[in-house]
Order: sequence, then structure tokens, then C-alpha cells
Amino acid sequence: MNEAVKPEVAERAAPAIPKVPAPGTPLPEPAAKPRSRRLLDRLTLVVALAAAAIFAWQKFENLATPTSESVNSGRSGPPPQTVRVAPATVGDMPITLDELGTVIPFETVTIRTQISGKLMELGFAEGQMVKKGDFIAQIDPRPYQAALAQAQGQLAKDQALLAQAQSDLSRFEILTKQDSISKQQVADQEALVAQDKAAIATDQAMVQTATLNLDYTHIVSPITGRVGIRMVDPGNYLQPTDASGIVVITQLDPISVVFSTPEDDLPRIATRLNAGAKLQVTAFDRANVNQLAGGTLTTYDSQVDVTTGTIKMRATFDNPSGALFPQQFVNVRLLVDTLNGVTLAPNAAVQLGPSGNFVYLLNDDGAVSKRDVVSGPTDGKVTTITKGLAPGDKVVIDGVDRLKDGAKVRVVDNATAEAAQGQGQDQAPRRHFNGGGGGEGAGAEGHHHRHGQGGQTGGGSSAPGGSPPAQGAPAQ
Repeated sequence: MNEAVKPEVAERAAPAIPKVPAPGTPLPEPAAKPRSRRLLDRLTLVVALAAAAIFAWQKFENLATPTSESVNSGRSGPPPQTVRVAPATVGDMPITLDELGTVIPFETVTIRTQISGKLMELGFAEGQMVKKGDFIAQIDPRPYQAALAQAQGQLAKDQALLAQAQSDLSRFEILTKQDSISKQQVADQEALVAQDKAAIATDQAMVQTATLNLDYTHIVSPITGRVGIRMVDPGNYLQPTDASGIVVITQLDPISVVFSTPEDDLPRIATRLNAGAKLQVTAFDRANVNQLAGGTLTTYDSQVDVTTGTIKMRATFDNPSGALFPQQFVNVRLLVDTLNGVTLAPNAAVQLGPSGNFVYLLNDDGAVSKRDVVSGPTDGKVTTITKGLAPGDKVVIDGVDRLKDGAKVRVVDNATAEAAQGQGQDQAPRRHFNGGGGGEGAGAEGHHHRHGQGGQTGGGSSAPGGSPPAQGAPAQ
């Protein structure tokens, strides 16, 4: 019970009691906060890494500079721009006007009956080409034949009465010379003869009218042209007041095209026409691709349309093949004049700048110079140069986007440029195929193609979507 307690056991068992400082004694300074120290360490590490990165970048620049200088040794500034050039030439420049036009026939006739009657027969097929005088339709002629016979009978009757009256008048004249009859009887007989003559004139007019009506029953074509779709069938009763008529005939050859041009172009066109020139006109289809026919400008309207500021013109075309059809929409190209022996430059060479048009001229030292030019009329390929360029001067037509005055250039011809472009196109599918090959290392194109087709392990044939198969996939 009264065993002695070991000192170390007593120390472990006794709890630590904090010492309380005496009143008035200054408190000791607290130790630094662990969190602030960690933040300082991180900032120091970041600064050290940044310094190391800057040092490495400067070292790399110093190593790369001699390599670039060795590659570009003997040259100053950037490498020369690759361009294509073409010479300015001497040629003719046609001055044309492109307008929209409509095919208008010279003659369009609606066949109508001039008398009333039953339609007995049609003498054409729809869409047929007919000539002037060809049979078109037949109206029932029987009523008009009877009217003609009646008029002819009345004429014969009145002619007989006239003959009798003239005979009586001759006898009366002999008797009056013998004082056998009075002069009054002779005068009455002369009046009777005059009445019979007037009746005969009326009868003759009736005969002519009946004959004309009978002729109207047989309808013929008044023009040469194409017959349209018939608007009435045989068996119908026709009258002159019918609005639709029987059929429409349209002349196709020759035919005209009516188009409008701005009034500002009229003086030059009028001057050329008044001088006796035949201005050529070409008609193209709606897409302005296929040429339909060629003709000449015939005339222009007598006044300008004030609402549009244009004037109508008519061109005449020979149309034996029927390429131009009535009311067809066409594109018209009018050749107003031709400039002969002018300087021409490709359209790609003429650039537009703040001061106007300019070109890049190739000098003998392999540099280009900017040359201001004055351009004139142009077409789809070349432009007329009226000032600033001489025939034979070489101008840049390709690669002008990054040029400046005095820049050095490297000139390639068209064949070289096309070959380079074709090589790039040929290499494009190879890169696409090799990208989908995978597995094997570099090899011939044919080998890759065979591996893709055969599906051998390591060939890596492309999937339908273009993505290669996963590694370790079993052979197909």
C-alpha cells in the first residue's frame, strides 16, 4: 500500500499547468503565422520560374538568329513575292451595249370571219407553217350562193327592161320627127330608159356584194407564218362580232427584237445609223450563254420614255430555224463601234486605288513600280489603256495583293504556276489517305492503298467515317 511512486511516472501522470505571468510583466511576441509564410514561399517560386522562362527564351532567340541569317545570307529584307506577268498588247476593242429585249413579230393576224355562217371545215393543223393564200377555213356557202343567184336574176330582168325601153325610145324619136307623137311622150320614154339604167347599176352592185360574201366563205391566210392553237371547232356558228376569232397566225421569219437603251447612248447610235453604218446586234438566251441569232439595228423610237430615261430600239433578225420565238425574253448585245489599234491590258492587272486606276509594272531589275493609268472601255478579258502604259510593258496579273512600289518579285510563267497548282491538288488526296492509314511507317502510296483494301494488320484501313481503327483491333 505504501509503495514509493517513481518520479517519471509522477511526471507523466501530472498534467501540465500553464504558467500565468505576473501582473505588469510584458507578454512575449507571438511566433510568425504559418499561412503567411507559405504564401511568401509560393511567390518566390513563381518569380524564380518566370526568370528561368525568360532566360530560356532569350537563349533560344540567340541560337535561332544565326540560323535565319545563314538561310537568308546574301539577301536583305523579306523574300521576293511570286507573281505572274503579262505584256500589254495592241488590238481592237469593241464597244458594246448589253440590254434586255423581247422578241416581237412584224405581223400577227387573228383570223376572223367577215360573214355569219356555220363553220364547215378547217384547212390547217395546229402549229403548221402556212404561206400567204393557203386555205384556212370554210364557212357554209349555200346561203350566199342563193343570194348571188337572186342578184344575178334581178340584173338580167332589169337589163331586159332597159333594152325594151331603149327600143321604144328609138321609135318615138322617129315618130316625133314626123310630128306623129308629142314631144312629151319622147321625154317620158327617155326618163324610163334612165330609170332602167340605174336599176341595172344597182343590180350589178348587188351581184358584186353577193359574190364578195361568197368569197368570204372561203378563208385564206393573209400572211406567211405559223398557225397557233385553234379557238373554235367546226360546226359552230360564227359571226363577225366574235372576239376570239378562229386562229392566230404569226410571222416568224424575219422577226424583230425590241429593247431599250439609256438615252445617253442615243447620240452615238444615231450618229452611226445616220452615217449609213449597219450596227450588229446579237441575241442570247435568258441565261446569256447560248447565242440564238444575229441581226442588225433597224430603227429607234421617236421619243424617250420620261419615266425610265430610256428609248426603244428595234433590231431585225433572219430566223429560218425558229430560234427566236414571239414574246421570248432575250439578252441583246449591240455593237456600237470598234476602237482599232489601242493598248490593251488584262483585267486582272488593273487595280483601283485612292488616286484612280493603276498597274504594277515589272522593271528590268526584277522589281515592280506602281504606274497610274487611264482606262477606257473594257470587256470580259482586257481593258483599254488610253494613258500610262505602252505596248510591250509587262504588268503583274497575279500576286498583286501584297505588292508595293519598288518590291522585288520572282516571276513564274503560266505553265509553272499551273504545274504547281496541279501538284498541290494531287498531293491533297495522298495526305488524306496517309492520315487515315496509321499503323505502318512511311511507305509507297500503292502500298498504303493495298493495305487499306486488304485490311491487313498494321495497315490501318480507314473507317467509313474517315477515322482510323483503334490500336490492337483484330485483323479483318
